[in-house]
Amino acid sequence: MLYIQEGKTIDYTNAGAAAIAYGDVVGLTNRIGIAGENIAVGATGSVHVTGVYEFPAINTAAFGVGDKLYYDTAAGKITNVETGNIPAGWATEPKLLAGTTARVKID
Repeated sequence: MLYIQEGKTIDYTNAGAAAIAYGDVVGLTNRIGIAGENIAVGATGSVHVTGVYEFPAINTAAFGVGDKLYYDTAAGKITNVETGNIPAGWATEPKLLAGTTARVKID
């Protein structure tokens, strides 16, 4: 084995059609990351893949600490609905039904 890095942040090459802005959610197939810097199309930049972040969230469901959460790319929000969404992590604080933000431990 060859140690490469701690793994809290990874190098990510933006192969998409649009630039990625600092703080944007980056879909990584079966998980999400958070852009640690602006990443131009074709450029490589840092993406955080661990940590607790506050996200916009659906306001039609309550979340309990430890609940599995998902990122709905179409709505740009955290949800508890798995189907069609990217695994995001788990809730680190309770969210009331009408709450519009959720704190999520991405991993």
